[in-house]
Amino acid sequence: MPQPRPEHPKPQFMRSDWINLNGEWTFRTEMRPPFHLLTDAFEHYTASTGFDRTITVPFAPESVLSGVGDTEFVTAIWYHRSIEVPADWSGRSVLLHFGAVYYRASIYIDGVYVGQHVGGSVSFALDVSAHVKPGGKHDLVVAVTSNLWDGTQPSGKQSVKHGHYGCFYTRTTGIWQTVWMEAVDPLGLHSVQSIADVDASRFLLIPRFRSTASGVRWQAAVSLNGDDVATADGVAVDGVPLVVDVPGARLWSVDDPALYSIVLRVTDASGRTVDEVHSYAGMRKVHIDGNRLFLNNEPVYLRFVLDQGFYPDGIWTAPSDDALRRDIELSKAAGFNGARLHQKVFEERFLYWADRMGYLLWGESASWGLDYCMDGMPHRNFLSEWGEIVERDRNHPSIIAWTPFNETRHYRDPRAHERLHTDAYSLCKALDPTRPVNDASGYIHHITDLYTVHDYTQDPVAFSQKMDDQPGRGVFVNHPQWDAPYRGQPYYVDEFGGIKWNPDTQHDGGTSVGQNTISWGYGVAPRTLEEFYARLEALVKALTEKDHIAGWCYTQLTDVEQEQNGIYFYDRTPKFDMERISTIFRMRT
Repeated sequence: MPQPRPEHPKPQFMRSDWINLNGEWTFRTEMRPPFHLLTDAFEHYTASTGFDRTITVPFAPESVLSGVGDTEFVTAIWYHRSIEVPADWSGRSVLLHFGAVYYRASIYIDGVYVGQHVGGSVSFALDVSAHVKPGGKHDLVVAVTSNLWDGTQPSGKQSVKHGHYGCFYTRTTGIWQTVWMEAVDPLGLHSVQSIADVDASRFLLIPRFRSTASGVRWQAAVSLNGDDVATADGVAVDGVPLVVDVPGARLWSVDDPALYSIVLRVTDASGRTVDEVHSYAGMRKVHIDGNRLFLNNEPVYLRFVLDQGFYPDGIWTAPSDDALRRDIELSKAAGFNGARLHQKVFEERFLYWADRMGYLLWGESASWGLDYCMDGMPHRNFLSEWGEIVERDRNHPSIIAWTPFNETRHYRDPRAHERLHTDAYSLCKALDPTRPVNDASGYIHHITDLYTVHDYTQDPVAFSQKMDDQPGRGVFVNHPQWDAPYRGQPYYVDEFGGIKWNPDTQHDGGTSVGQNTISWGYGVAPRTLEEFYARLEALVKALTEKDHIAGWCYTQLTDVEQEQNGIYFYDRTPKFDMERISTIFRMRT
């Protein structure tokens, strides 16, 4: 059986010595409140040398592709597999990487605790060198717990009921992205932040090293399509950038997504190369001038689609790398120039394809499920993970804005709500001042560079009137009694539409069976396909003809389970005449 998801999971930070650990693991689950980490049962399982059931990693146990397909509540799960460390990794640090594990993960090797990670959406790595022997074989156990009900962990669109319902879907628990090992010299790179300075035609590469020593240097060699462009080198010091001049640089854009290849090398005092990392970067600039967003000093109109990143067989995990690329191809074919990544942190391979294909993105967290109005653990959990998300993804040229939250309507404690939003905004700016921040998609805004609203009015005339910049009222605001006032920022309707179309269920009225809604979309469903086209065209026109609106985001790219308002079916097959759909969405460019 071919190894699932064999491709390197971090295209912007690749070393040659790595081992993909995807494939068959053994596991066991608990369908009850999570064990405390120090209970006897928990410790017994962490010393396991194998469980009695098998699962295919990196797919969650709720998914078909995992080979399990168990959609009951999973509150705790233990994974096991043996790992072998190559003998020639001697003298180097051994890093154990996880693309993402939902939610709290504790790692054990040969029954000994190695470390933990809290947060279900972002990658992390542990240095396990002290726990493994080059040439040796070891038992790896990953213990995971999840609690969707206490408001302390962001969960996105995962259902807290037994079944999926409304706009909440099948859960994802445990390992859901690639697991791998790699060898790195103790003097090697920890990370590099790349900043494109378009106006000066140069890259700034800001390093962090695993450790430093006298005489250690590092170098960046930049090329484009195989042709050498520039090099720079300097002393290896954390936070001190290399400045790589690229005269007459080719800019990254939607129409020309040029990417510069970058090879990073670290040399020791003797001049010996001790680390080599392959990366890439795009030369592009994002800034705001008045009520418009600019890309490379030119205004850009956003024709976005809401993408929730769910798959029928993998749930949060794409079945293949090709599936990630294909979603972008489908979106572009429908006339969109980008996507708002909604209530999910997409894997880095998706961002890589967006970089390669010239596809604009707003990066968002899986913030739903978090109690915004309870100081303490919810805020701590969110901010620590959000910082990791921004750090992981800030080098991708396709990402042009950050959106920490979505529709934060819960307003039990306004001061706690405000504090979390302003802290998240400030954290974005501290880690990445190069991009604008939309503090809360739709509402409730406190401090924001982009002003966004949501509206699913289905009558095009009423929708157009609502979206007018009206004398005495100004622009439409979802919650004027709570939202920060509009102050002339770029203004986006970043959720609208959501028109249901599925010939098999078009007129079932959103029928429910128990807790499971069979199908639904916003408002009254069109009676005919022609009525669908007419409504869609009129809704899009209502936005494109208004100069104060800088762009929009249509809901949504594909159906997701019972929510059947996608441009494509859940299995990615087309619903419509895509040339006609594309003409509508390209009404304004």
